This record gives sequence, structure tokens and C-alpha cells, in this order.
Amino acid sequence: MGIFSRFRDIVNSNINAMLDKAEDPEKLIKLMIQEMEDTLIEIKASCAGAMASSRKIRRRLEGVETKASEWGARAELAVAKGREDLAREALVERRNLTDQAAGLAKELTEAEALVDEYQADIVQLEEKLATVREKKRNLVQRHIHAQRKRKAQEEIRRFETADAMARFESFESRIERMESEAELVNFGRQPGLEEEFQRLAGDEEIERELEALKAARAKTGAQEKDEKEDGRS
Repeated sequence: MGIFSRFRDIVNSNINAMLDKAEDPEKLIKLMIQEMEDTLIEIKASCAGAMASSRKIRRRLEGVETKASEWGARAELAVAKGREDLAREALVERRNLTDQAAGLAKELTEAEALVDEYQADIVQLEEKLATVREKKRNLVQRHIHAQRKRKAQEEIRRFETADAMARFESFESRIERMESEAELVNFGRQPGLEEEFQRLAGDEEIERELEALKAARAKTGAQEKDEKEDGRS
């Protein structure tokens, strides 16, 4: 199992644990980012180690190939000098080195493949990390909005219950009773002396206005009568 696969297992385990505890999603997002950053550091360190190992294997391979080439040249020299015994030994040495080079070449291929895997994991994780960072603010805002909306809906449901409506109706009845009591404060009370005189003064003023209206009406009627008589004559 690769490091990135282990990272997914770790994150999924933490997510499930936090969901079971109904943790704040903002904390969950921060945990995911922290896990991704820590894993990214681990992968880069492993990749650096694999690259160093690959370079070391390559240097060993180049050294072995150089030695194998040298023993091949020695074999040719021995044949040219008529020393088949030395030529045979040189060929044996070259074959051993060639076999060793083949093993190192296979080891180098595997090391380079591991480096490629690490680098692919790094690119994938960096992309995911950038995406999560971009979405973090939006997700947090959505969570806050969802919390407020849920609270509002809970308050609405709470006031829609029969008990809440009964309390409201009781409160309304109390207000109506207070209004009625306020109307009855002066009900049946006898007017005081001051109020009696004020009422008499008000009555006299009304009478004067009434007499003035009657006099004006009579004067207008007399004028109309005189105008009619003048017209006949």
C-alpha cells in the first residue's frame, strides 16, 4: 500500500470519528488540510530518499559497466598476446560484472518507478490540497448559514406548537383585560365642581352660537321676502 493510500485511510478514519461525535465541520476541514500537509511532507521526504537511492544505483551501474568494458578490453589484449588463459579469466570477470550490471539495471528501473509514483502522488495531493483550501471558506460560510437556518426553523416550530399558541392567546387575553380595566377607571364617577362649571360654560357658548345662527337665518329670510315683493311691484 502506497503512502497516498495510507493517507486516505487515515483521513477517512478521522472523518468517520468526527462525524460520530458530530464535530464542527470547520474543525474537520482543518484536520483534513493538516493531514494532507503532513502527508505531503512525508511523501516529498520519501521521494527525495528514492531519488538519492536511484542516483546511487546509477553510479554503481555505470562503474560496473565501465569495469566490464575494461575486462573485455583485457581479454582482447590477452588473445592478441597469445595468452588464452588470461583471456579466459578476463572473460569470466567480464561476465560476472555483466550479470551484476543486469541486476543493478533492474534495481534502477524499480527505483525510478518508485520515484515516478511518489512524484505522481505529490502532484495529486498538491492539487487536492489547493482545492480544499479554495473551498474551505465557502464550506465554512455554508455551515454557518445552515446553522442559522436550522436555528430559525427550530424557533418557528417552537412557536407553532399548541403550548406556544396557548401562551400567546393567554397574553392577548391579559392585554384585552387591561384595556377593559382602563376604560372602566372613570366609569360611573360623578363629575366634580370644576367640571360642572366648565360644562355650564360650554353649554352657554353653544346657546350663543345657536342664537346667532337663528338670527342670521331670520335676517336672510327677511331679505329674500323683500326681494320677492320688490319684484312683483
